Amino acid sequence: MKSDTLVTIPTYNEANNISRLLTILMNLDMDVDVLILDDGSPDGTADLVKKKQKEHPGRIHMIERKEKMGLGSAYIKGFQYALENGYEYICEMDADFSHNPEDIPKLVNPVKAGETDIAIGSRYSNGISIVNWPLSRLILSYGANLYARCITGLPVKDTTAGFKCIHRNVLSKVNIEKIKSNGYAFQIEIHFRAWKAGFRLKEVSIIFREREEGVSKMSKAIVREAIWRVWALKLRSIFGKL
Repeated sequence: MKSDTLVTIPTYNEANNISRLLTILMNLDMDVDVLILDDGSPDGTADLVKKKQKEHPGRIHMIERKEKMGLGSAYIKGFQYALENGYEYICEMDADFSHNPEDIPKLVNPVKAGETDIAIGSRYSNGISIVNWPLSRLILSYGANLYARCITGLPVKDTTAGFKCIHRNVLSKVNIEKIKSNGYAFQIEIHFRAWKAGFRLKEVSIIFREREEGVSKMSKAIVREAIWRVWALKLRSIFGKL
């Protein structure tokens, strides 16, 4: 029987993590389906997903893309898949265990209960709950979130959070095809568009850990995009062109 909840996970070179992650997700107390969006990982990530699909028929889905096309476009593809296939609750998470898969119910349950339209796994809603980040990375992230909040007015502390649960009504009303951001800017934009459309955002405190395996996908281009994109969103909102 198909779950009403879909966990979308973009991947690129996550062979060291993906099998263990899928095992945990398949054994949660809450039934979830999973959609992997793999950007042509050369390390065999997709082959490992296919093995897991055989173990859990009908619960693990995958869209394989030929090349690295970016986080934002992967999530847009995932959202479209979720809407087309009738899922009510759509989650985002990373594959690298910086997000604890066992926290999925903490995000889904408030949305299911009607307490919020988006439940955001927040690193900053209860102090700073980040493990194993160097001070420079922490200052960059915290400062970026403060910057984004000041410009956009978003009523959340972790504007760049990539761990969340979204009710399908949000994705149905917000024109997701208009979202062109990638990286952190994508997360800011989905929060901002949902908030401006009148949907409720709630932060749920989580513990965020530096990735256990592989290499961070942070880049200067991602940071630059986030810096200018918040101004573009603010100005479009002022002139009614969101």
